[in-house]
Amino acid sequence: MALEVGILGLPNVGKSTLFRALTKVQVEAANYPFCTIDPNIGIVRIRDPRMIRLTELVSPEKIIPATLQIVDIAGLVKGASHGEGLGNQFLSHIRQVDAVAHVVRCFEDENVVHVDGRLDPVGDVQVIQTELILSDLEQVERKIERLQRQVKGDRALAVELEIFERLRDHLDDGLLASKMGLSKDEKELINELSLLTLKPYLYIANISENGLNNPEVREQQQLRELADEEGVEVIPICAQVESELSEMDDDESKLFMEELGIDSSGLDRLTHSGYRMLEQITYFTSGKQEVRAWEIRKGSTAPEAAGKIHTDFEKGFIRAEVFHFDDIDQLGSESSVKDAGRWRLEGRDYVVQDGDIMHFRFNV
Repeated sequence: MALEVGILGLPNVGKSTLFRALTKVQVEAANYPFCTIDPNIGIVRIRDPRMIRLTELVSPEKIIPATLQIVDIAGLVKGASHGEGLGNQFLSHIRQVDAVAHVVRCFEDENVVHVDGRLDPVGDVQVIQTELILSDLEQVERKIERLQRQVKGDRALAVELEIFERLRDHLDDGLLASKMGLSKDEKELINELSLLTLKPYLYIANISENGLNNPEVREQQQLRELADEEGVEVIPICAQVESELSEMDDDESKLFMEELGIDSSGLDRLTHSGYRMLEQITYFTSGKQEVRAWEIRKGSTAPEAAGKIHTDFEKGFIRAEVFHFDDIDQLGSESSVKDAGRWRLEGRDYVVQDGDIMHFRFNV
């Protein structure tokens, strides 16, 4: 299954317009709160120039790029953690995604109603973060209550209880769980709660067309300063422009971007950032029948990569035939890669690198 990135934010910040541009799924984008109730879901293909080059070299019958699943989650409001604006329902949708793209309004438009009647990007972020923290705090407190009933001298549960009590105190201070400095083991322990504030996230600054080439706009600067403090990325996007770009062919969109003075689509930047945020890398399988990109977690071994294709490949893994995209890009063919000694066999402990081209040997 494709990994999921949830688009969230206050009502009327441009989430549905952005989702529609990303996925070409037709959803309502209206000038009133809660026009989205149930989450909209769409698949986005990752544009990877390596796929284009492999297609040129191999001339396959079919190409299958890597993908991300994008979920448009209804707008949250102050009090969402206590059910305001169907908040509990919407928060449950966030728990199901792997990462979060937080859309923040950074444009003035008297024709688009702001839910609080004023433009304040940092204040908007704080509203959303407070509701996520309060929802997580409720989850953690319930867990602590269960552990307190069960602990009764059990040392392992006592250690677990201590971790959740530290987490409770951290959240109670108004801090995100992701900023607690949890160890790998501690993260694995608390993952059962699917905490909202433990998910990786980035900000999307939804700006006006005039702001595309003017990063000095006050609202953009405010959001960027906040993101710098939190150590996360900000992607400036004009959702309305991206909506127009999504309806053009490649030549038209390239010309339009040149006229706007931008060198890449904001949506391309978003999908690639989402991919990195989820610590994903790409390896390829390549042949006349098909060139395909496979997304796997950074640090995956060759058998784990094989299992992405089919569980039998992982169970019966023998060896992987491996060379890198850069090799075939430079030399022009797989046979030339072999002749140059850059084709090799790797075993079970091999850690797959981004851009590897792999063929697997396995027992059925």
